[in-house]
Amino acid sequence: MKADIHPEYRTVVFHDLSANAYFKVGSTIKTERTIDHDGETLPYVTIDVSSASHPYYTGKQKEFSKEGSTARFQQRFGRFIGSK
Repeated sequence: MKADIHPEYRTVVFHDLSANAYFKVGSTIKTERTIDHDGETLPYVTIDVSSASHPYYTGKQKEFSKEGSTARFQQRFGRFIGSK
């Protein structure tokens, strides 16, 4: 291995904001933020989606109201359908 060409590999805390879950994972991501987690000061990165909040992993799909979709469609395109 060549010296000084590889990124620093270290333990990083990822915080899933939508599920409020914390993950300690080895990563080379660069960040200036730190957090005290389990008595250690570690680099800290926030994310929007992880295995704790993604519908594929949780099995919980978002359900949209059928009435809301129909009403939204009628509001946008109803004037073209009813005007003959």
